[in-house]
Amino acid sequence: MRVPLSWLREYVDLPATQTGRDVQAKLISAGLEVETVEHLGADLKGPLVVGQVLTIEELEGFKKPIRFCTVDVGQANGTGEPQEIVCGARNFAVGDKVVVVLPGATLPGGFSISARKTYGKTSHGMICSGDELGMGDDGTHGIIVLPPETEVGKDAIELLELVDEVLDIAVTANRGDCLSIRGVAREAAIAYGLPLRDPALLDVPGPNAFGYPVKIADPTGCDRFTARTVTGLSAEARSPIWLQRRLQKVGMRPISLAVDVTNYVMMELGQPLHAYDRALVQGTIGVRRAEEGEKIVTLDGTERKLHAEDLVITDDRGPIGLAGVMGGANTEIADHAAAGNGGNATTDVVIEAAHFNQVAIARTARRHKLSSEASRRFERGVDPQAAAAAAQRTVDLLVLLAGGTAEAGVTEISAPSAPHTISVPADHPDKVAGVAYGRETVVRRLQQVGCDVYGNPAAWNASMGGGGRATGGQDELIVTVPSWRPDLTDPNDLAEEVIRLEGYENLPSTLPRPPAGRGLTSRQRLHRRVGRALAGAGYVEALNYPFVGEQVFDQLGLDADDPARRVVKLVNPLSDEEPALRTSLLPGLLGALRRNDGRGSHDLALFETGLVFHPRDEQRIAANLPVDRRPGEDDLAALDAALPDQPRHVAVVLTGAREQAGWWGKGRPADWADAVQAARLAAREAGADLIVRKGQYGPWHPGRCAELLIAVDGTERVVGHAGELHPRVLKALGLPARTCAMELDLDAVHRVGDDTPRAPGISTFPVATQDVALVVDAFVPASEVEAALRDGAGELLESIRLFDVYDNAEQLGEGRKSLAYALRFRAGDRTLTVDEASAARDAAVALAGERVGAALRS
Repeated sequence: MRVPLSWLREYVDLPATQTGRDVQAKLISAGLEVETVEHLGADLKGPLVVGQVLTIEELEGFKKPIRFCTVDVGQANGTGEPQEIVCGARNFAVGDKVVVVLPGATLPGGFSISARKTYGKTSHGMICSGDELGMGDDGTHGIIVLPPETEVGKDAIELLELVDEVLDIAVTANRGDCLSIRGVAREAAIAYGLPLRDPALLDVPGPNAFGYPVKIADPTGCDRFTARTVTGLSAEARSPIWLQRRLQKVGMRPISLAVDVTNYVMMELGQPLHAYDRALVQGTIGVRRAEEGEKIVTLDGTERKLHAEDLVITDDRGPIGLAGVMGGANTEIADHAAAGNGGNATTDVVIEAAHFNQVAIARTARRHKLSSEASRRFERGVDPQAAAAAAQRTVDLLVLLAGGTAEAGVTEISAPSAPHTISVPADHPDKVAGVAYGRETVVRRLQQVGCDVYGNPAAWNASMGGGGRATGGQDELIVTVPSWRPDLTDPNDLAEEVIRLEGYENLPSTLPRPPAGRGLTSRQRLHRRVGRALAGAGYVEALNYPFVGEQVFDQLGLDADDPARRVVKLVNPLSDEEPALRTSLLPGLLGALRRNDGRGSHDLALFETGLVFHPRDEQRIAANLPVDRRPGEDDLAALDAALPDQPRHVAVVLTGAREQAGWWGKGRPADWADAVQAARLAAREAGADLIVRKGQYGPWHPGRCAELLIAVDGTERVVGHAGELHPRVLKALGLPARTCAMELDLDAVHRVGDDTPRAPGISTFPVATQDVALVVDAFVPASEVEAALRDGAGELLESIRLFDVYDNAEQLGEGRKSLAYALRFRAGDRTLTVDEASAARDAAVALAGERVGAALRS
């Protein structure tokens, strides 16, 4: 919301010494977010005057039309002689009043004006357009043509109000009242402790039977509708300069007098209005929900297919406007320019000032992707009591500026409603803020924002107990909320009003004292340990949004019946392209990897630990929990039962170099083994034994995919996969070649693990190391060979490590490979002999031969 300081001063007598920066500081202290203060005309310097065009000579022989003009500027040039000016614009004629900048002046942007020779003539100044003066778009894109009655030689800086300060306020969604000069003026008046001249306090005639006929078919969608009629508008009447300039300063473009007046009143009072050409409205004006498939052409020239929930304004033909959003083209106001082109200028108008349902307008605006100044205000809340005053203000301006006549008929339809009241303890703001404001301050601040406050002072005095604080909450205030603040709905809202007006900066900085607890849960500790372990292994954490589009499952190559395709869909997603909650961490991580790779980071190792979401078989609706007390165990259990399953997963993605090349060596690229090692690292933090074997699933390459399993009560369960991604997936997602990934169900691993810290065992006896190289078929997984060696070696085996893989077909035979293991043996009560270590090794080799057909490599 742009607020010119000159307009604001009309309603609040701000001290003359207060600049825009001072007002900005005051309003920020009161809780409004004033982003910038724009200084209009800060570098503008005259002489800038009104001139009258005396002659125009068309210059020939140039690539574009050029005119040599003489302009009467009165005594502004010191001689009284006509000023000679070269100009290329075509939208003015002899006799027109224009704005002339004379030599010695400076225009916005530091553009200095001097006499100069151009197109064979000497130009002593310039005839100005709105853009050259920093006024914004006036709709003509040409020279400013002033009304004929404007005095020649008059200072145009003052006439056009070119010097001003404009506050740019970011209005939050709950403060629709501040989308008006009236609302901001009220806040400024409170901040400065000054009275407000409320522009909505007008004498408004009561409704009668002579008003334009209106029928409301949906009182829920439209609870108030005021209609007024003005006839006999002058077809030649134009918006005065002061009105055009105020619209330009707030960021609106002047269009025509009737439209400008409705826009002006909307910016002034915050009540959107619409003017209909009475000659084009056929029969009774109605408000109803649209019929599915109805169509309307809005003022922007677009034909729109209506939805059954859209609220529309109608006449006997059908829809003539999207209520609260935009009017229809079939009742559009036509100005004198249209009359000059063979059309009929509007002389009789019907003014609509209505109050529509916030949710209905918001949904219509989003459904049609049609945000307007009117819908912005209705979405955030409009004062329903201002409709009649806004209509009266519009009528007054049209009568004053266009010579119209206000008809005596007044239509006002309103649904019965009671003012909203809130009961709040007088000391409630004190408890919320931790500051002793006192009853008097609370009442005064609430009255300043427009509330009517009633209470029982005797109860307050009795509760003070001889001068102490009130006890027992005996003093209740009954607060009636003003119509322009629909956001005030409960005691905490009232407390916030008191706190912000007393100053957030005055709140004490007090650290909360949490009660003693049991610290982090085991699940939380594991989450942190896994994150630290992966970060220590060179991975960088990437936090991604938990939203996905279902097309990503096709890109990942998941089967049609894959459980991961069952998603929880959001009713109101942030993006229509990602309406579901993720069932895997990989889409977000792979997207982060793709973005970083596209920006030049090609050696990447990313990880994420986060929740995934799986819908339950039985869908339940969550109950609303109480907010005035702690929910009971049954309440919490019912809430949990209605929520989707949300296990925590851990995932990593890698691409590029895993070890950088340098003077120390060649380095190496990331491969599937690194992804498997990341899974082992996470499982080790959970104290679980992870089983790794060859697998095949979804996005992973069939020959380079490891299946990750855990043993639960003797039964193996798949909890994840790791390896290199399939080339088709890489192509579909735009990922680098040989990208690897791992995803693991961390909660499942945590349940079978034992993360109790254990001190390492330190033996006084030496270790005996035996190396074995076994030849097996190429398809035999190394994990099965290792398991056989471990079982065969018995209790003396301390550790086993695969340190070499060899697959030379000439020496080993076709389809064979050699796996070399280092076996460490140790006894806890003695030094092992060579025979004992060799016997354990031979037993391990023998069992490996039985299970997987392994033979010692000769």
